[in-house]
Amino acid sequence: MTELLIRPATAADAEAVLAFWTLAAEGTSITDDVDGVTRLIGRDPEALILAERDGLLVGSVIAGYDGWRCSLYRLAVLPSHRRRGISTALLEAAERRFAAVGGRRADAMVLEANERAHHAWSAAGYHRQNRWRRWVKPFA
Repeated sequence: MTELLIRPATAADAEAVLAFWTLAAEGTSITDDVDGVTRLIGRDPEALILAERDGLLVGSVIAGYDGWRCSLYRLAVLPSHRRRGISTALLEAAERRFAAVGGRRADAMVLEANERAHHAWSAAGYHRQNRWRRWVKPFA
């Protein structure tokens, strides 16, 4: 097996990322379209981090930083490649990014019903913070 390549996404990756998320990510988002992904990359070229093995997209994480908060979204690994250290490598890359910009804490968005994800985040040293709830308002 070849080495895992961790790299930032480019606009040319948008369609492949969306196809990957349909296979590997839980849930969908209002921004799950080419425009949403390319807008993210255009605004923050280092935010969408991909993992590849032998040219195959096997993992992703969005490591967003707005100058105040370090936010993690879309940590996903291709089902056939899970339990091989890919999410660990992606989170390490995200945490290095956050440390480099002066981040102090990372927050992860994790679906309540995704028990597998709860275990993965816990194993990575993250803990659930029950006193907060997310409030949302779609614009469209």
